[in-house]
Amino acid sequence: MDQTLADRVRELQSVDPDAFAQQAAQDAEVVKSLLREGAFDNHRSVVGMEYEFYAAADGRWAENDATDGTLMRVPRRLFDLIDFEKELGLHNAEMTTSPQPFNSYGMAAQSAEIRSHLQNARDCTKAEGMRLVSDGIWTIPPAGETAREYLTDSVVDDGVRIAVNMSDAVRYHAMSNTDAIDPPMTVDAPNVDLEADTVMPESLITSIQPHYQMSRAADLPRHHTYALRIAGPLLALGVNAPFFPPDIYEDGVDAETILDEAYMEHRIAVFESVLNTDDAEKVAFPADLDTVEEAVDRIAGDDVVVPIPTDDDGERFDDQFPTFRAKHGTYWRWVRPVFGGSTRSDANARIEFRPLPGQPTVKDTVSFLAAFAGLMQQLPRHGHPVDELDWATAESNFYEAVREGLDADLHWITADGERTTDTDDLYDDLLANASAGLQSAGCSTAAAEEYLAPLRHRVENRVTPASWKLDRARGRIEDGEPFADAVQDTKREYVHQQRETLLQGAFADWA
Repeated sequence: MDQTLADRVRELQSVDPDAFAQQAAQDAEVVKSLLREGAFDNHRSVVGMEYEFYAAADGRWAENDATDGTLMRVPRRLFDLIDFEKELGLHNAEMTTSPQPFNSYGMAAQSAEIRSHLQNARDCTKAEGMRLVSDGIWTIPPAGETAREYLTDSVVDDGVRIAVNMSDAVRYHAMSNTDAIDPPMTVDAPNVDLEADTVMPESLITSIQPHYQMSRAADLPRHHTYALRIAGPLLALGVNAPFFPPDIYEDGVDAETILDEAYMEHRIAVFESVLNTDDAEKVAFPADLDTVEEAVDRIAGDDVVVPIPTDDDGERFDDQFPTFRAKHGTYWRWVRPVFGGSTRSDANARIEFRPLPGQPTVKDTVSFLAAFAGLMQQLPRHGHPVDELDWATAESNFYEAVREGLDADLHWITADGERTTDTDDLYDDLLANASAGLQSAGCSTAAAEEYLAPLRHRVENRVTPASWKLDRARGRIEDGEPFADAVQDTKREYVHQQRETLLQGAFADWA
């Protein structure tokens, strides 16, 4: 007899978390032994990306169709057709690109693969009347439902809480049935009122996650240090989530207050507040690393949320440390070290850069991958002095960027050692180094500048997707639209603009 979802959750609940933690610690010793043998070293740097989307109605029947832009559940059969992965919500879908050597051809391959997959997805989802949206937070719930209903609807099956609109991936439901994360899960953001009995509110958010694999695993701590210093400045350029679905705001709060107090990137607040507890800060801006072994120990020693049983008989290279590999899945730091690989030749140590929301177009998305990879290539190699920026300031930069976007007062140290809070000086230095890193990887000067052009446009015009949304919504409210209509009509405009520009245009074309 087939197991129900509740049965599978109970099976996970039966796993001894202490034994799981002990096995993770033993696996960590295996990883450290492999590190000493050079198993994770490669002769090249490698780049890749995870790219999350949500599905929305494409409004095919009429531009003023009431269902235009409404959230949609993705039929399960479509995932095999579009070669995407399920994510937390039934409306989510995730693409993972194939790792490519970091050179001019590898960057071109990343860009082409994203476009190829998206074109195929568009062709397949068109018959369903839906499109995949690249964004930070959705704001229009499914037709005939409120966002609150969609995010909080759950049932109890023989003592197991099941979120109705969550994917059937057992680990997501297990998170809602563990002592490590106690309900209610509350979204802690200005003027928002949302509690749920499951982790379903996390499905509000979608992201892009560039990956950079360094050639020598021992260099990971140095790259990690630089990744933390660039996190605030890159996030400030990428902010794209100033609004929530209107029905989850507190009653009685006026539109002006919501607009004035909105964060530019609420995605960060959602992830942190839903999954962190008083006892375990799982989602956080991580501390600096001194050694690569310290990175391994942090992952192994991280608080256990869902102890996932693993198979010791697998034939993958990283099946030598299966429990440690499983712990990567709940090590939710904004900059995350990962050790893995299906074969010895593919074994790698990499950094996943997790703060960025989905972007308006593929060109903008690839621009962030190029900037991150270029900076990871350039800054450590040339000893850029921004690594002398103390950790507390880097953390402050990050949360200032969350709140203010490009209006944040960010601290930086330029290549010549000058400390600055001037926005133009900061990004002149940051993007110049990103360009130099791309060129050292084999890109021509013209190609490097083309990759980074979308980010330069944002700096020069002091515009981000979040500020674009705020300006559009504010204008609608000033023209007399109610707040809820203004937010949702702004999102429809975003989706319509993206429909024309996702594959070949750029956010710069939206002005």
